[in-house]
Amino acid sequence: MSFDYDLFVIGGGSGGVRAARVAAGETGAKVALAEEDRYGGTCVIRGCVPKKLMVFASEFSGMVGDAQAFGWDIRPGGFDWNLFHGKLVTELDRLEGVYRNILKNNGVESFDQRARVVDPHTVELADGTRKTAKHILIATGGRPVVPEFPGSDLAITSNEIFHLEKLPENILIVGGGYIASEFAGIMNGLGVKTTQFYRGPQILRGFDEEARGLICDEMRQNGIDVRLETNVVEMTKAGDKIRVKATDGSEDQFDVVMYATGRAPNADDIGLEALGVERGRKGEIIVDEYSQTGVPSIYAIGDVTDRVNLTPVAIREGMAFVETVFKGNPTPVDHELIPTAIFTQPEMGTVGLSEEEAAAQESIEVYTTSFKPMQKSFAGGSQKVLMKLIVSQATRKVLGCHIVAPGAGEMIQLAGIAVKMGATKEDFDRTVAVHPVMAEELVTMRQPVRTA
Repeated sequence: MSFDYDLFVIGGGSGGVRAARVAAGETGAKVALAEEDRYGGTCVIRGCVPKKLMVFASEFSGMVGDAQAFGWDIRPGGFDWNLFHGKLVTELDRLEGVYRNILKNNGVESFDQRARVVDPHTVELADGTRKTAKHILIATGGRPVVPEFPGSDLAITSNEIFHLEKLPENILIVGGGYIASEFAGIMNGLGVKTTQFYRGPQILRGFDEEARGLICDEMRQNGIDVRLETNVVEMTKAGDKIRVKATDGSEDQFDVVMYATGRAPNADDIGLEALGVERGRKGEIIVDEYSQTGVPSIYAIGDVTDRVNLTPVAIREGMAFVETVFKGNPTPVDHELIPTAIFTQPEMGTVGLSEEEAAAQESIEVYTTSFKPMQKSFAGGSQKVLMKLIVSQATRKVLGCHIVAPGAGEMIQLAGIAVKMGATKEDFDRTVAVHPVMAEELVTMRQPVRTA
């Protein structure tokens, strides 16, 4: 049977674009892609890229005091949201253009509209046009969701935070994951009075306990009002403000309330149910280790599968899909030992197991050091950084590495290579320290602080 295309990709984010580009450019496959919104997906348009630019912008406020302490005659000024936002929009437009050109230059045909699957080899576009393909790849990503409660429609999500008309005087951020915690740092750094509610006992659930405790302490030190074991009961409009009633009995008014309490896969209303493609409890598409659904011609990658919801993971899943389907080299996706950066303030880099996870599996040694970094200490700051290694007593392998420090994301990328290779504590010890840098502490910790 002949098809219009070898591959039809639904979704123009990082994963979908990479799979389409590589399939077309490297294997000569005939490929089409449909995207109903902007090309680049969550990461480029309303996620990691604009967020990191906002992190950069927000960090300058603290640099003024540091610069003065180092002898620079610098005066603090006001942050111009409009100037920054104008440049942000221009940059996102540029990046979207880059993504569109990548597809065009590799011969991928693009459709700027929603697509649904009507049978295992047919896709229907919003205008009613039908296209057939030997393989269909769903890469529709995820979206932030706000739980339903009285007044929940007054909340915004991370999608809208990038495009506020003006910077609010105060903001409430609800959630304790990395998105909520990152934006608390950003808004605080931009001079917005910031409150964060989280219903659990500590922010950044699932990460190393010692590391997240330090981050929470430092966020409070930086002026963020972090209220743990607190949730919103109801919200009502009060003139230009939003009145928020909380479970701790408090009642406050905020200019903006942003919810970052969870994301849902974009898998509704694209025809999956009728074909018998299995969905999970959160609505995610169930796939095997090769990203294949129960319908052999249909695959899914990225956040819509709710495996590891990170951009580089979606890209790797896309590459593995092309290897498997178009290059005849069955490649399962490797989700083990993925290094991650969390752009809270302070920043965190992590790879492997937390102390708690490792201790539940085997006997471990814990090496940790916490200190004031030279730059901040000289400037009179009290900020602390943390370096931590979790080591297997049996194999001596480094099972986890956790860094809370400026530039932790850059450090963990390189530490991640060593951990992925199976480096032992002795491999770290044999490496000569680079002095004076913060990361040298990773190779100078001689004695475990505790065993478990």
